[in-house]
Amino acid sequence: MRRVLAAAAGVAAALTVSACGTETPAPAPRPAATSAAASSTAVYAPVIDPAAFRPTGDHPLFPLRPGLRWEYRSARPDGVETTVVTVTGKTKTIMGVSCAEVRDTVTVDGALKEDTLDWYAHQHDGTVWYFGEDTKEYEDGKVSTTKGSWVAGVDGALPGIVMPAHPRVGDHYRQEFYPGEAEDMADVLATAERATVPTGAYHGVLKTKDYTPLEPEVLEHKYYAPGVGPVLTVDVAGGGTRDELVQFSG
Repeated sequence: MRRVLAAAAGVAAALTVSACGTETPAPAPRPAATSAAASSTAVYAPVIDPAAFRPTGDHPLFPLRPGLRWEYRSARPDGVETTVVTVTGKTKTIMGVSCAEVRDTVTVDGALKEDTLDWYAHQHDGTVWYFGEDTKEYEDGKVSTTKGSWVAGVDGALPGIVMPAHPRVGDHYRQEFYPGEAEDMADVLATAERATVPTGAYHGVLKTKDYTPLEPEVLEHKYYAPGVGPVLTVDVAGGGTRDELVQFSG
């Protein structure tokens, strides 16, 4: 699912996202959300207790039940991009933690562009952690690069938080940490948004700002709907293109 959360794409300008009410600043972020510090230079050393994790879970904004499937679509200059994300039901042990395997494939006009395996685990307090990815990009049917792949505990890479247990406005967290290769971060901007995409109109939506010091020009807003998970990514820095959920099942 990580590939989708970092996607920069979009379609259908008639579909809308709007604020639901007035946002007010929340109290200072809680440790669960800030243990993955949002600074590429800060000392980062999360404590991982394997006994505190499980591979599957039902975080309303980031569910990991086996069989769940999301399909996203966006309009790009080179064609229609389709991303399919599936919780495979397989697991991988990383740093002693049993992690759920999530596969996402990206095609452009039917041609394979990317194939990625991501690994996530639920902490007992409800926080969802990201433990790594094996990503392959394709050109003309052949692997062109595996840049961005990482596994927590290997070569200095460490896990990050992909979804706080109870996100609040003002939370900020590191989503991954592989110095110089994978350093995505996120800030919670709102918790009561509305988002309308092909699968429906959603309320009580979480909105985040996603960015990385490795590519300062990249800035995205992502929207997570209760009971579904990611429904929309807006490429703010890229002209407002949209990557929208067109099918959800499982």
